[in-house]
Amino acid sequence: MNKFTKMFICNITLLMLFGCTSGMNEESNTDSSVKDSALQYEEEIDDNTEDINLQGTEVNESAPTTKTEEDMNSDSGKESSEETESDEQNEELSSYSSEEIEYARVWLQLGMIKDVEGLYVRHIQAGELVNPNDDTSVKYPEDVIQLSGGRLVAGSVTYSSNGDGTINVYSVPLRWDSSPDLEEGVMREVTEDMINNLKLVYVDTGDNKEIINLIDVIIIQ
Repeated sequence: MNKFTKMFICNITLLMLFGCTSGMNEESNTDSSVKDSALQYEEEIDDNTEDINLQGTEVNESAPTTKTEEDMNSDSGKESSEETESDEQNEELSSYSSEEIEYARVWLQLGMIKDVEGLYVRHIQAGELVNPNDDTSVKYPEDVIQLSGGRLVAGSVTYSSNGDGTINVYSVPLRWDSSPDLEEGVMREVTEDMINNLKLVYVDTGDNKEIINLIDVIIIQ
């Protein structure tokens, strides 16, 4: 083998060795790149998980919490204050009868003119005529109370009490204008309609001072 041939074979060998080394370096670089990407992806997942956990913490923090002892004491104080105020209001009316208080409350709620010189109270027994001026009128099926302010403009309220804070209101006028030309049976029909169409009303407690002022001018007829 001559010198030229030896040099040629040596160069070929070197090229082959260089190619293998380069390939190994590329594979190593590729593996390193893949590893770096994987690490970066894991870091992103960790960051996202951390964000989710933080969001969950915010939700939990905003969730409704149970009342503290201080809040409970505050609520208890309010209830106690309301009870005290209610007791004081009841004490103001303690010297008056339940009937007098009822008359005043009903008038304050349903009377046309609240401030009257006299609150007239008339008791009507069951069986009395709704229109006392006409014998064809139907009769009251129960005891009723008629309140008036002394004048027609003040209005009137005719009702029966249910004993539970509600009353049955009859749409009955304070004074009747009967006509002699009225057809037979008309008055019966009108008064019967008044009896059958009662209005159930819940009576407000009202203002104690106004109630007392009205009680002081009650006139029982």
